[in-house]
Amino acid sequence: MVQWGGAHVWKIGDKIFAMASLWGESGGGFKIGFKASDMAFMMLTEEPNIVPSPYLGRYKWVLLQTADALNEKDTKAYLNAAHEIVSAKLTKAKRKELGI
Repeated sequence: MVQWGGAHVWKIGDKIFAMASLWGESGGGFKIGFKASDMAFMMLTEEPNIVPSPYLGRYKWVLLQTADALNEKDTKAYLNAAHEIVSAKLTKAKRKELGI
């Protein structure tokens, strides 16, 4: 789904678990943000080009500031984990409705 001025947003029901866009001054380059576990948030934000996501960092969201901040395999694994974290917070009825 595209919203917020062209940002791509991935949701489970109405809950966002990841987003990507050209954020920053003059486009700033393609960046991906996603929900992380407490441990992953601590580890990832110690890596180069990965920071707490603006406005969402307090909720353990990270922002990959460059395309090569993580390799493709790790990015996919963290996005899958974000999906799991957010889906686990849905109500039992909502999970059943969504088939998860």
